[in-house]
Amino acid sequence: MISIRRLSLVSDQSQREISDRPVGALRIAIATEDMKGLNAHFGSAKRFAIYDVTAHKSQFMEAIEFGDASDESGRHRTEGDGRIRSRVSALKGCQLLFCLAIGGPSAAKVISAKIHPIKAQQAVSMRQVLSSVQTMLQTAPPPWLRKMLADAGAAKKRADFEDED
Repeated sequence: MISIRRLSLVSDQSQREISDRPVGALRIAIATEDMKGLNAHFGSAKRFAIYDVTAHKSQFMEAIEFGDASDESGRHRTEGDGRIRSRVSALKGCQLLFCLAIGGPSAAKVISAKIHPIKAQQAVSMRQVLSSVQTMLQTAPPPWLRKMLADAGAAKKRADFEDED
């Protein structure tokens, strides 16, 4: 059995209000070992930090912790497709996934869940990841990000060559 723990911030607002995403916010997941930086591979990450990010603000939403994380020996405690499927399911609702590495079959599952995986070249702080997303949102986002923003209600969908099949 795969254990998943969620830690969410709670304030005086109702849970429904807390879970409501600001208009145009992207929900991003960051693979992390220590909740300080992007420093883990998708399949062996002990945790994922979930943030809502807009062009001018980022807010921590929750941490997801997996009981089947690797012990760094190269072997996973839980082998097989179920381990990856549980990770993808736990990230449902996220639009971007930042990690150091992700295998082809795992990336296919993430993409089919409408989550765009982004591999980082090296470990970086959470602040750097959030800042780079905000910079992309403030400047000229790439076409795939513009589509996500339109789906999130932050931008109007345009009929142009990027939308053609």
